[in-house]
Amino acid sequence: MKLIDGIAVAKKVHEETRTRIAALSCRGLRPGLAVVLVGDRPASRVYVRKKAEQCAKLGFHSLRLELPDTITQQELVAHIAVLNADPKIHGILIQSPTPPHINEIEVAHAIDPRKDVDGLHPVNVAKLALEDPSGLVPCTPLGCRRLLLEYQVPISGAHAVILGRSRIVGKPLSLLLMSKGAGGDATVTVVHSRTRNLEKITCQADILISAIGRPHFLSGRHVCEGAVVIDVGINRVECPGTQSGYHLVGDANFKQVAPKCSLITPSPGGVGPMTIAMLLSNTVKACCQIHGLHL
Repeated sequence: MKLIDGIAVAKKVHEETRTRIAALSCRGLRPGLAVVLVGDRPASRVYVRKKAEQCAKLGFHSLRLELPDTITQQELVAHIAVLNADPKIHGILIQSPTPPHINEIEVAHAIDPRKDVDGLHPVNVAKLALEDPSGLVPCTPLGCRRLLLEYQVPISGAHAVILGRSRIVGKPLSLLLMSKGAGGDATVTVVHSRTRNLEKITCQADILISAIGRPHFLSGRHVCEGAVVIDVGINRVECPGTQSGYHLVGDANFKQVAPKCSLITPSPGGVGPMTIAMLLSNTVKACCQIHGLHL
């Protein structure tokens, strides 16, 4: 068993991003990312802070817009319209989850698709399905694929099983892995809460990716010998006696699953750092495309 080091790969992506930012700077351009935080969830604040810190390190123009959880859908869409029109902003991210009264799908539709660095606007979803490289792809699926490529995991012809069918991870990741060319050409099966004979299917996987948000759900029974496991899950589990009162675990029961794997991501320290890295990479891509550049 070998660990996939998401922190190291994320650093590599950040260096690539830094190089592209320098090239943009020579043309008098600076990529800008706006992160919109609705409400006051402590976990969301942590994620937003990490994104802002990395933006500062790489030289982005960064804007953080904090809005009360009492904001209406119409008011939030009005704020997005202002960001859509701001020439200094090339990427817009609405930190999820939002309060229950906010319709996240409608919010995603309100973002200019050229600035939709989360890849959730219908235009970008369609471009992913059509294998149009100008589309912006959701960050976590991009990060998962990049980890597989960095560790030279054979994807072409492999059977990839994805646990979870969310619009943020499961669905776009299935399209990425089955697309033609480098990083694709896999045979993809998506399983979910209504799937029968789950263990029978997951044990057929050469590449097993879990994105269901259930701590320690994936056990040794779900994995065949030599499989590659990408654990997208980052779950809070109560841990009395610690300073925070909780600790983070993945979807996989690491002690059971890891001995059977050829490669596995830890959680945390696997997919999480890649999500931020691909978000910033997407923002640079958006900046280039808005200004008609190919860097």
